[in-house]
Amino acid sequence: MKADAIKLDGKKAGSVDLDDAIFGLEPRADILHRMVRWQRNNAQAGTHKVKTRSETSYSTKKIYRQKGTGGARHGDRNAPIFRKGGIYKGPTPRSHGHDLTKKFRKLGLKHALSAKVAAGELVILDSAELKDAKTGALAKQVKDLGWKRTLVIDAAVNENFAAAAANINGVDVLPTMGANVYDILKSDTLVVTKAGVEALEARLK
Repeated sequence: MKADAIKLDGKKAGSVDLDDAIFGLEPRADILHRMVRWQRNNAQAGTHKVKTRSETSYSTKKIYRQKGTGGARHGDRNAPIFRKGGIYKGPTPRSHGHDLTKKFRKLGLKHALSAKVAAGELVILDSAELKDAKTGALAKQVKDLGWKRTLVIDAAVNENFAAAAANINGVDVLPTMGANVYDILKSDTLVVTKAGVEALEARLK
């Protein structure tokens, strides 16, 4: 399929051919859901921890004699039944991550890109390069173009562009190797440079 390209000033910059096998799929919610869960689970720290009865700070002395009190039999105050005692079967540090095959991860990225095309939220940019790292100038161009919560993907990120974009709320810049399903779906506008399109197609073939 063909898509029109623009420059940062909003002027037309020709068109590009998008591979239908990457940008023209019928987006599947189940594949995108599995990809987002995989990403978020792998990003989860898993450092949650509670104290067991061997780690709480009470004495290990038997609190009263075994028989003759009329009360229930108890050992020490660290038992889970008591206030501030140890927690029984509470969370411990672990990994929440799980595996997905490379083939499936590639498929997920294709469906994410296709979803943006289907929603009309893909913009092809001639190039994302700036002579000077001026945030004000870039912010004005972004505002004039009407981009909100934007993700810019380029084959090789221009240092001046990245530095200028770093101070603009809602604008993120990634190289094609860092392109991922979660960030793509989270953005309202996906901006891919011409070089970025070529690099994505080379990566996903």
